[in-house]
Amino acid sequence: MFTVNKEIQLEDLGQGVSRKMLSYDKNMMAVEVHFEKGAVGTPHQHPHEQIGYVVSGSIEYQEEGLETKVLIAGDSYYVAPNKVHGVVALEPTVLLDVFTPMREDFIK
Repeated sequence: MFTVNKEIQLEDLGQGVSRKMLSYDKNMMAVEVHFEKGAVGTPHQHPHEQIGYVVSGSIEYQEEGLETKVLIAGDSYYVAPNKVHGVVALEPTVLLDVFTPMREDFIK
């Protein structure tokens, strides 16, 4: 599967957050998430493993059982299944999130 980023429309999730589904199959999915300054990725949990990479900007990352951490472009994080986690964008930010298995709930 090839995905040409400029051909994918951002999906507006509301409140300053939007996303693009990139390449995926049933075992893995890459998602580009855009945040306006101050936008919140509401704390949530899911059964998927997740790695997030800060492509640009900066976030305040929060995870159950950990100290809140400021992450900047080039930093990454791992989320174990069912851990409550969320972010606040400290400036306009783009994240690359990778999930295993894929997030079927993201596909319409």
